[in-house]
This record gives sequence, structure tokens and C-alpha cells, in this order.
Amino acid sequence: MSALPPAPVAERTGRAPRRVRFPLQSRLLPGAGRALALFAAIRLTGVVAVLLANRLTGHPLSRGLAHKWDARWYLHIAQHGYGTHVYVYQGAVQRDWAFFPLYPALIRGVYTVLPVSPGSAAMLVAWSAAGVAAYGIYAIGLRLYGRAVATALVAVWASLPHSVVLDIAYTESLLTALAAWSLYCVLTGRWLWAGALAALAGLSRPTGFAVAAAVGIVAVYEIIRRRGRVPWRLWAGAAIAPLGWVSFVLWVGAHRGDLLGGYFTVQRAWDSRFDFGAGSLTFLKGLMVHGGRVVFTVALVIVVAAVLLFCMLCFERAPLALIVYAAVLVLITVGGSGPFASKPRFLVPAFPLLIPLALAFARSRRVRPKHAYLLGGALAVISVVYGAYLLTVSITPL
Repeated sequence: MSALPPAPVAERTGRAPRRVRFPLQSRLLPGAGRALALFAAIRLTGVVAVLLANRLTGHPLSRGLAHKWDARWYLHIAQHGYGTHVYVYQGAVQRDWAFFPLYPALIRGVYTVLPVSPGSAAMLVAWSAAGVAAYGIYAIGLRLYGRAVATALVAVWASLPHSVVLDIAYTESLLTALAAWSLYCVLTGRWLWAGALAALAGLSRPTGFAVAAAVGIVAVYEIIRRRGRVPWRLWAGAAIAPLGWVSFVLWVGAHRGDLLGGYFTVQRAWDSRFDFGAGSLTFLKGLMVHGGRVVFTVALVIVVAAVLLFCMLCFERAPLALIVYAAVLVLITVGGSGPFASKPRFLVPAFPLLIPLALAFARSRRVRPKHAYLLGGALAVISVVYGAYLLTVSITPL
């Protein structure tokens, strides 16, 4: 395991290094166009499948894209601000303070500037973020492993069973975009960018602090390894990284009259807390004894696969930043309470877990290309079909 990847070949061979610009400020990285086109093709096919499924089931065409489940909360916050609550079972009060502010703020900014509805603005932000995320994932894969693995990494991420969440007005695409580019900046030593993007990630979702954890732990590792001889930008980036998440948690706490615990009280009303896996074990016991719908079985398989993939990621000696980020997301998913059917969605931003699969695909493509393409195509079809099922047939909230 290493904190940072090896230096570029030019630096190791003694030749004058070529200055590499930040990818978002320059032309596309080599091979990125193909990877992004593949990503867009898979996810647009997913959108079409959802629209067709809605038509066949007699639902409005746009149902499940911009106005379903949590998306309605984000849209309400974007239009009216915070302060809404609802009463649920056993007298619990669910408040909109459980939803982080960056996505609603972007929605409001878009529909204020452009002549579009709030729902269209939400979709525009989510889809744009998904594209930026795919590019960031490709950039990390290219830097660490080369074009073939980077392309496979993007394709596998687009073909996850729950990648349909990238097609709707949810925040997973936004978190993944900010996380990917923050981690890329850590790998390339751009600490101020890494810290700023980590702070924004902390404002996007409750699990956004995983990015700040990755930035902070790698920064500490570098400080210890270099005996404190690090640039001021590293100190500043590490200090900035957690500010987004911490500021919102404290803001909610201040409104609740409990500065440190108020936010967590709000989350408990949504049955969202860290219980060290007790809820997961209870669910597993119930599933084994009584059975359940297909979404529960698929969720269990995905969570178990995520744990195995994390172990494989460690064996691959991936950079420390990627391991820490993935570890925090897996830990929250396995050790947190809440609806088990939603856990695979929480893992969609954990793209480093897919590196072992991408490496396997790249090797298979060199040896047996037909088998690799067939398997990749099968995964994409399963993702499209299962995503349409989740949004149009399943009664279980995503």
C-alpha cells in the first residue's frame, strides 16, 4: 500500500518532466472520449429503459427520475429552503435537515439562471455530475493503470446493478464527481484542490466525510513520512477538507439546540445511525428465516461482494487515499442501520472497489477479448433491466 503513486516515467528516467495540466482545464485525457461515450451509452440506455417501463406500466414517463422518494425532498429544499418536517410512525418527526445542502443549492442556481423547471434543473445537475464523475474515475484509472483499465473501470461503474441512481435526481453522482477529483488531486499532489473538493463533498451527502477522511489520513501519512517537511498547501488542504461536513452538522445542531448531537438526533428519526452492524445482522437473520423480495437478496449479495472487493483492493496495493475512501464507505454501509435495500446505493460512489474487476477485465480483454466483451455487455444489460425494475416495478424505496 502506498500513499501516492510512483512518479511519472519522465521523472524516473531523468528526462525533463512535461508539465501536466489539471485535466478539467485542458483537452480530454488520452482515450477519455471513448470511455465517456461508453458511459453515456450505457446510462442513456438506462434512462430509455425507465421511460419505456413507465409507459408499459401506465405511469407518467418522467416518474422515478426527478420526483420520486428522496428527490422530492431535494426539490422542496431547492424551492423553499429548510424547515419542513413530517410525522411518521411512533411519533417520530422526520426533518429535511437530514439532507445536505449542496445539491439543492445547485438546483436552485440552475433553474434561477436557466428557463427550466426545478425538476429539469435537478436532472441537469445530476447528469452533468455523473459525466464529471466518470471523467474523474477515468483520470484516476489512467494515472494508476493505463487506458485499458481506466476504460474498464468507467464501464463497470456505469454497469453496476444500482447505477440507475446516476440517472435520477439523487446525490450519488455529485458525491462521486467531487470524490473522484479530490482523490485525483491527492494522487497528483494538488492539496488545495483536494481539500476544497473534499469540503464540497462534505456538503453533498452524509457519507461525504469519507473524502475528507481520505485527504486527512494521507496528509498525516505524508507529514510523518517526510518528518514534517511538507509544503504549506498540504497543511491547508488537510485543514479545509472536513469544513463542509462539519459546518453543516454544527448548523443543524445549532438549530436543534444541541450543537454536537442535534444532527445525529435528526438522522435517528430517519432510522439512520451507526449501530456497528446490529441492524444488518438482524436483517440477515430475518432474510434467512422468512425470505424476502428480490431486492433484498440482491442487496445482500452486493454488500458481501463489496466487502470482498475491498479486501482485493488492499491486496492490489492501491494508493492509500483510495483505500481509506472505500473503507469508510464500506464501513458506513455495513455498520449503519436503515433500510437494507438502500445499502447498494450507498456503495455506488465507492468506485475504488471496482479496480480489481477493471484489472481482471483488462487482462481478459488481452487474452480472450470476445469473452470480455460478452461479459461486459451482459453486465450492462443487467444494470439497465434491473434499474428499470427498481424504479418502475419494485415498491421498495431505492
